[in-house]
Amino acid sequence: MTIRASGMFRDAFLNVIHLIDQAVEMVANLDEPEDLNFVAAHVRQEVAEKVAQGINPEQAREEALWRIFSDPPGCYGAGVSNLITARNWRDEKDLGEVYVTWGGYAYSRRSFGKDARPAFRQRLALVEATVKNEDTREIDMYDSDDFYSYHGGMVAAVKAIKGEPPMSFSGDSSDPARVRVRTLDEETRYIFRARVLNPKWIESMKRHGYKGAGDLSHLVEVAFGWDATAGVLEDWLYEALAHKYALDPSMQDWFKEVNPWALQNIVEHLLEAIERGMWQAAPEMNEALRELYLEIEGELEARTE
Repeated sequence: MTIRASGMFRDAFLNVIHLIDQAVEMVANLDEPEDLNFVAAHVRQEVAEKVAQGINPEQAREEALWRIFSDPPGCYGAGVSNLITARNWRDEKDLGEVYVTWGGYAYSRRSFGKDARPAFRQRLALVEATVKNEDTREIDMYDSDDFYSYHGGMVAAVKAIKGEPPMSFSGDSSDPARVRVRTLDEETRYIFRARVLNPKWIESMKRHGYKGAGDLSHLVEVAFGWDATAGVLEDWLYEALAHKYALDPSMQDWFKEVNPWALQNIVEHLLEAIERGMWQAAPEMNEALRELYLEIEGELEARTE
């Protein structure tokens, strides 16, 4: 088990972090066979390795029990969305490195923000599945870049360190009587069908004018970020986004009237997905998006003269 807590959770619920840390230690202290208690088995193995390296047993056990990581004290964020927004990355290795750099600080009852990036990297190398639960349907994982920065960032980091992606799940406990668990791919398709590509939802966003256009643009940014970190967007989803948000004549007219910068941002991210090989778009689609981008750029340039 490895937990990457947000800086806000760390500050607001340090008592919960201490409870989780206590639970890990209690399980590790149980006298049980290794095939029945993997936590205890891993702690014993790691303690032995650290002692062999010259670390004193007490410190070795403390480090072997670390399971909760977050930002350095006073810092917030996972760093991944910053990298993607700045287009300052090449592959999941860059994303994984920034994820470890920002989040590799241990928190327990004995440690508060201790630099433990090697330990965090070691924990991520053992991760086989990632899970993030949501307790409300008022927002979903495509509403904010925090979702892909933290959860998607962990997927990218595990893939970069292990060489293969983990299984990844999204929990839905909005109705405690009907808790659901979907893979990230399934959750993506669910959200796209229910909201992102839903004509009624799009029309409701259009009623908000400039702000609605900006929110649609941000949604495409978040979708791009999820695909960059966790590879969840199939080609047909990119095509649907392009047809629905960028190439539809009525949507183009609306964007150009209320917020042409939002349309430019949408097309930029669709083209970046093609350029990075994340979307195997047909040549005619690529050309249509490039022509649209040049058209919008020309219109925006004319507005500033």
